[in-house]
Amino acid sequence: MEPTGSERGPARYEPGEGCVTTVVRVPVRIVVLVLVVPVRLVWDVLTAAARAVHRSALCPLGRGLARLWHTLVVRPLAWVWHTLVVAPLRWLWHTLVVAPAAWLWRWVLAPAGRGIGAVVGWLVRYLVVVPARWLGTYVLAPLGRGLAWLARSLGAVLGALVRWSVVVPAAALWRYVLGPAGRALAAVVTVLAREIGAALRHCWRAAGIVSRALGRFLAAVLRWTLVEPVRWVYRTVLTPVGQVIRDGLWRPVRQALRAARETVRQTRREIRRALFGAPREPRPARAVVPRREPGGSGARTLGETSGRDVSTPARG
Repeated sequence: MEPTGSERGPARYEPGEGCVTTVVRVPVRIVVLVLVVPVRLVWDVLTAAARAVHRSALCPLGRGLARLWHTLVVRPLAWVWHTLVVAPLRWLWHTLVVAPAAWLWRWVLAPAGRGIGAVVGWLVRYLVVVPARWLGTYVLAPLGRGLAWLARSLGAVLGALVRWSVVVPAAALWRYVLGPAGRALAAVVTVLAREIGAALRHCWRAAGIVSRALGRFLAAVLRWTLVEPVRWVYRTVLTPVGQVIRDGLWRPVRQALRAARETVRQTRREIRRALFGAPREPRPARAVVPRREPGGSGARTLGETSGRDVSTPARG
C-alpha cells in the first residue's frame, strides 16, 4: 500500500548543497523532533476530544439556542420595533420635518437663494475674478517663470553635488560591501529556514506516525487485556452455565408451574361442578320448516298425520 502524503518522508534536497546545510541539518532535526513529538500527541488527543464535543453537544445546543433566541426574542422585538417605534417615528418625521422643510425650500429658500446667488456671482466676477485674472497674466506668470528658471538651475547644481557626494559613494558601498554581505547572510538564513521547515515537516509526520502507532498499541492492549478475556469468559463460562440453568432448572420449573396451573384449573372446575352441578348443554337449533303451499308436493297427508299422532306420545 502506497504511503499517504502525511506519512511520506520529506522530498530529496537538490544536489550541490554546501557545508552549512550539512552541519545545520542533523542538530536541527534532532531538537525539533524532541520538541514536536509531545506537542503532536497532545494535539491529536485535544483534536479528537474537541471534535466529539462539537459534534455531539455544541452543535445541537447551539442550533437549539439560536432557534429559541430567534423565536422568543428576535421576532417579538422586531415586531415591536417596526410596529411601535419605526412606523410612528416615520410618520412624525415626514409630518413634522420632511413636509415643512420641502415647503420651506420650494417656496422660500430656493427663490431667495437664486436671487442672492445672482448678486453674489456678479460681485465675485467683477471684484475677484477679473482682478485675479489681470494679476495672474501680467504679474504672477512672469514671476513664476523666473522662479522656475532659478529652481531648475539650483536643482541642477544640488543634483550634481548630491550625486557625487552621496549617490556614487552609496552605490559603491552597496555594490562592493553591503551587497555581498547581504547575499551571504540571506543564503545562510535561507538554508537555516529551509532546514528548520524541513525538520518541522519531517518531525511532525514522524510524530503523527508515533501517535498512530501508540494509539494502535493502546487499542491492542485494551483488546487483549479486557475485550478478549470478557469475550472468552462469556463464550466459555457464561454461555454453558446459562444453557445448563435454562435446560436443568428453568425449563423443569416452567413445566412444573404449567402442570400446577393446569391442576388448579381442573380442581376449580371439579369444585364448581360439585357445588353448582354440571353446566346445561346448549339446546340444538330447531330446523326451519319451509312454509307449504296448498296443493304442493310437500302437502301433509292423512296417513302422515295419523302416523305422527300415533308415534308422538301425548304430553302430560
